[in-house]
Amino acid sequence: MSDFFAHETAVIDDGCQIGNGTKIWHFSHLMTGCILGEKCNIGQNVVISPKVVLGKNVKVQNNVSIYEGVTCDDDVFLGPSMVFTNVINPRSAVNRKNEYLKTHVGKGASIGANATIVCGHNIGQYAFIGAGAVVTKEVPDYALVVGNPARQMGWMSEFGHKLQFDADNIAVCEESGEKYKLENNKVSKI
Repeated sequence: MSDFFAHETAVIDDGCQIGNGTKIWHFSHLMTGCILGEKCNIGQNVVISPKVVLGKNVKVQNNVSIYEGVTCDDDVFLGPSMVFTNVINPRSAVNRKNEYLKTHVGKGASIGANATIVCGHNIGQYAFIGAGAVVTKEVPDYALVVGNPARQMGWMSEFGHKLQFDADNIAVCEESGEKYKLENNKVSKI
């Protein structure tokens, strides 16, 4: 049995796995078969569907629905009222539960408030999705994307600062001092 906190208004269906130290706040609903890692924080009015997997220390802000097919690695931030989809062409009269597309969010990625992630498009580790962005394609590791449709506007450090690359394609995070290299349109920490 894990040790977690759930507000009295939260609904937790049988068959959920919830890690130690996780907090589940007002009016949230965890559905059968979802898995939450340790020290997650689930805000108010959140729905987590069956088969969703959240890693450790995932922060889910208020009014987020995480639909079947979504997985998030450790340290992911899901901003207020952002949304995942799981069907490309939904119709009320057509059952497409067997067509759910998967979306994976990499370690340390942040998705801003009111962003929409169209299903089937993965988010790379430490990527940064700006508020209100509509993601319609894969997002590389460390990429900064904004707009509708989302377009890449640069690269971000693991501490969440925009990277400025020099003539040798090296950038230094202004907060951590960690160095990054841009090579073949990919960023890696060095």
